[in-house]
Amino acid sequence: MVARFELRADDIARLADAEAAALQAAGLRAGDSVGWLALNHPRALALLAACRRLGLRWVPLNWRLAAPELAALVRHAGLQALWHDETMAPLAAAVRALVPLPQPRVPASEGGHAEGDVMLVYTSGTTGEPKGAVHTGAGMDANVAAAIAAQDLDASTRTLAVLPLFHVGGLAIQVLPTLAAGGVVQLHERFDPAAWFDDVEQWRPTTSLLVPAVMRALVTHPRWATADLSCLRFVNSGSQIVPRALIEAFHARGVPVAQVYGGTETGPVSIVLRPDQALAHVGRVGWPAQGVQVKLAADGEVLLKGANLLRTYHRGAPPAFDDEGWFHTGDLAEQGADGGFTIVGRSKELIISGGENIHPAKIEEAVAAVPGVAECAVVGVADERWGEVPVLVVVPAADRAPPDEAALRATWEGRLARFKWPRRIVLAEALPKTALGKVRREVLAASLGAEPGAAPGAAPGGAPQQAAPRTG
Repeated sequence: MVARFELRADDIARLADAEAAALQAAGLRAGDSVGWLALNHPRALALLAACRRLGLRWVPLNWRLAAPELAALVRHAGLQALWHDETMAPLAAAVRALVPLPQPRVPASEGGHAEGDVMLVYTSGTTGEPKGAVHTGAGMDANVAAAIAAQDLDASTRTLAVLPLFHVGGLAIQVLPTLAAGGVVQLHERFDPAAWFDDVEQWRPTTSLLVPAVMRALVTHPRWATADLSCLRFVNSGSQIVPRALIEAFHARGVPVAQVYGGTETGPVSIVLRPDQALAHVGRVGWPAQGVQVKLAADGEVLLKGANLLRTYHRGAPPAFDDEGWFHTGDLAEQGADGGFTIVGRSKELIISGGENIHPAKIEEAVAAVPGVAECAVVGVADERWGEVPVLVVVPAADRAPPDEAALRATWEGRLARFKWPRRIVLAEALPKTALGKVRREVLAASLGAEPGAAPGAAPGGAPQQAAPRTG
């Protein structure tokens, strides 16, 4: 049974009074950092509000991590306290056994607490070690305003929230903006597809934020075809490139899929596809959000300026901004004649084979539509002649036969230049992922390695190779 909490702004304000008193009673003072390790709960939002009131910094922690991983984040953050719920008590105890609390306060010269700081939140670490992004209250307010404007949120908004609050997406795209707009939030302690369908049919939300992994769980659920979705004015998505097949599945049920592009460092509301634009612009992430400037570098990297971006990285990470004040996202995009943007991948995911660029997302989008494919990913592996070559990893649907190799090959033959063709097709039980369902490509690529004796430039042949990269 999934716990549910119906929330309005006044509820959080009242709870924040109690949290502020508890923080003061614990001897915490302005400049301290407080960790939060728990399933979704109103206390998370109240603790955030109380920390802002007292000049503390709130540090939400990913409870899906192992104790040593969490201990590394606790040490890096320099926490003075770690608050948790009953469910996470054993995990919190294991972390405390590895890292004594309180930790020494981090000097300001290392990205430590500065006036106005409210939140220190860690990236998911898809391309390396997690980095801590420091956000100010003013920046979070700017993000809320941008999110309200992008989604037309108001007092009539009813938001069904199922994503984890330890990530800026689950926290700051709909939950905080809905409360600020005077709407109501139905908060689930964790995502469960049956509970989502129950509340859509009974609580009747007007919107819900979903990442691709959650969208996939819904459209493959037995209730998908018959569930009454008429209350949903739109759903929103983001965190990674959203497969066209998932968008079209929602559109076929009459539910527009809006999008928010951004990340842990960027608010995350940076580029937005509004609900009223969604049906006409499938696959695009939209136009700059309110108060955000966007431009593309010469190589297509997305550069951002805006009040909702992080103040700095915490403790020794590279500078967040270039000399002209632009934040380099690491994402690659194309801009249409109408000014709208389409994300084509990350610069670190770009495969360079024989000096030619290959964007995995373009191959993945085509392959994902093949019957029998549950998920897929294209990664580069080392190749003696070409430097690296693309390899396709496919997770077959559980209720179907593995996809036919000819059908997979047909998605690129005659449509993509030969150098872009995957050199191998690997069947896997699962893809290694972060807590929000992003594929950990460096782990996947490492598990594949170079293909011994591969003929340079050859297309795959024969039956797909069997392998089983595991979820990390």
